Amino acid sequence: MGNSSDETFADFLESLKQAGVKIDNEQELKERLAEASHWRYAFRTIAANGRVLGIKFSEPETGSDVSLIQRALDHFRFPVGTQDIFVASLKAQ
Repeated sequence: MGNSSDETFADFLESLKQAGVKIDNEQELKERLAEASHWRYAFRTIAANGRVLGIKFSEPETGSDVSLIQRALDHFRFPVGTQDIFVASLKAQ
């Protein structure tokens, strides 16, 4: 994939979708991440609180690939603890 500092939030979101994650209101998410000076922290905040904005992350009944999600978070150098926040948002109904 190249150097993660050169990759965009769109690359990251695509990696989540490849891991089986469904994103509701993806366009709003993209707009908010594009406005943020530090999109990784913005994503972390939206993962925790995005439902009030209509931004939801979910997984199919068969589940998502947690190891691929972890790999994406590591590859894009997210802060420690982001996986726990994100996985909790996936499980929230």
